[in-house]
Amino acid sequence: QVQLVESGGGSVQAGGSLRLSCAASGFPYSIKCMGWFRQAPGKEREGVAVINTGGGGVTYYVDSVKGRFTISQDNVKNTVYLQMNSLKPEDTGMYYCAAQQSLGCSPGSWYARGWYNWWGQGTQVTVSS
Repeated sequence: QVQLVESGGGSVQAGGSLRLSCAASGFPYSIKCMGWFRQAPGKEREGVAVINTGGGGVTYYVDSVKGRFTISQDNVKNTVYLQMNSLKPEDTGMYYCAAQQSLGCSPGSWYARGWYNWWGQGTQVTVSS
């Protein structure tokens, strides 16, 4: 069983930056794809960014964060980071870490909630205008 623990959320003004962390424990070596989803009040949970932790470091981003967010990994610490710059009010939401066991990140499925085996509890990000 894998446990995911997020940290780094908070409140910032538009244009500011935050870095989220997601630490995996349990059987982290079984994770092949790991990343971040977010959910704003009244909206569906959407994929934000993921990284292929099983090798290669391939990344995928939702269009709305490209050029502003960067996902990275530290294999020694079994941790994935999301550096968020130039934050906008529309980035506000609960950010959840997700991990997938069997396959690496896929361009056709990385954004699908049902594709992931494990989820963290979430960390709140609030961006004020």
